[in-house]
Amino acid sequence: MAAAEPENLHVSVLLNETIDLVDPHPNAVIVDATLGLGGHTQGLFEREPNITVIGIDQDADAIDNARSKLSRFGDRLTIVKSNFSRIRTILESLDIEKVDGVIADLGVSSLQFDSETRGFSFRFDAPLDMRMDPGSKMPTAAELLSDLSEVEIANMIYEFGEERFSRRIARRIVERRNTGDPIRTTKQLAELVERAVPRKPKEKIHPATKTFQALRIVVNDELGILEGFLKDSVELLAPNGRMAVISFHSLEDRIVKQTFQRLSGKCQCPPRMPRCACGAAKKVEILTRKPVVPSEKECEENPRARSAKLRAVRKLA
Repeated sequence: MAAAEPENLHVSVLLNETIDLVDPHPNAVIVDATLGLGGHTQGLFEREPNITVIGIDQDADAIDNARSKLSRFGDRLTIVKSNFSRIRTILESLDIEKVDGVIADLGVSSLQFDSETRGFSFRFDAPLDMRMDPGSKMPTAAELLSDLSEVEIANMIYEFGEERFSRRIARRIVERRNTGDPIRTTKQLAELVERAVPRKPKEKIHPATKTFQALRIVVNDELGILEGFLKDSVELLAPNGRMAVISFHSLEDRIVKQTFQRLSGKCQCPPRMPRCACGAAKKVEILTRKPVVPSEKECEENPRARSAKLRAVRKLA
């Protein structure tokens, strides 16, 4: 039985814009590398019924929901429980050499963010887990805060959360840990950060937002696997195949932008370098000179869309 879908039904960000850029044609094979609750895949099928979609997700609950939601599409949809970093191995196992499109929505799904038990959100008091795949052997966020040094915690929050008060937060975390009462829940961490970070009176964003982002990124190695996934996906595209990626924070978007630029042949080496060492090679055409962002209407209807950026490329023949 599928897990209950969240009350606030997941709304796929930049849905029509993504499908327009992927431009599915009859008999195309498309990979939805972040299946989630299946919104983008449903949109693809509704735009072009005669396609095949390979849906990848590492969250068992999300897969159950997507399978139920998309059951009417039958064997045109194949769902694989895995991380998108294994896209090459996944397609090999399905005897698929090339695909016509790849889409990836790098945001946390509503199923995860609205969960009262997964530890992604400080709106609920839950064990500080944050693993996209709760069955994995990766350390939880709570375990990281128990094992890392103060310097390592500070560096993590600064680098992956872009939090300028990272040292103060790390010091408070370690001071509490040294009393024999380490951080174990979302509420404990959110309250600690709130006390450590100055907040402007009209500030809408919770002070713990950046710290939670940093932990989630590190727990799931989100940035570490992203560039490899982008390169593998482009290699797996058929000539004229397209890839569209939605990112939600500057660290992700920077990796997507720079990787696509290198794959379009734009050298990113320092000007005085005698020869290119960054691996730039003209394999794609960039379809989005500037990232596509949600309209004001979409942001009003779905506040989680406000930081989304969509970039796309086309594989050269």
